[in-house]
Amino acid sequence: MSAGLNSDAITPVSTDLLEWADIVVVMEEKHKNKLSKKFSPFLKDKRVVVLGIPDEYDYMQPELIQILKAKVLRYVGL
Repeated sequence: MSAGLNSDAITPVSTDLLEWADIVVVMEEKHKNKLSKKFSPFLKDKRVVVLGIPDEYDYMQPELIQILKAKVLRYVGL
């Protein structure tokens, strides 16, 4: 599932989603920091992974999808 931190996100990050998640994956360190500021109590028992992907791609851009597939698979064990 994908969710965003910006107010205009199609699916905004929520406490319900964080409680549901086994692992939280973000693209950049600044996303982890923003997530921590807004939802710190809900991240205590969560693994938060920073992929190190610059947030410069369009939503569902093919190049981004390729990078995500390569990087995320090592963390989710599929």
